[in-house]
Amino acid sequence: MNERLKELMEAAKTAKQSPAQLEQQRRSFVYGNTAIENSLITCEMVDQEAEKLAREADAPPPSAALSTT
Repeated sequence: MNERLKELMEAAKTAKQSPAQLEQQRRSFVYGNTAIENSLITCEMVDQEAEKLAREADAPPPSAALSTT
């Protein structure tokens, strides 16, 4: 492994994610794991359910902080 790659790997160990990044990662994880079992699951379905859960918890929707790219 070259030195630059080692430096990047060490930096990644201490990198902190924003709440929006954590939410995006959570949704991606949910999609990846559910789509394995059910190919009819879409990213949009995961987003809809996450928004529904946020409303039910009386919390501001996490997508407010997500970028649309």
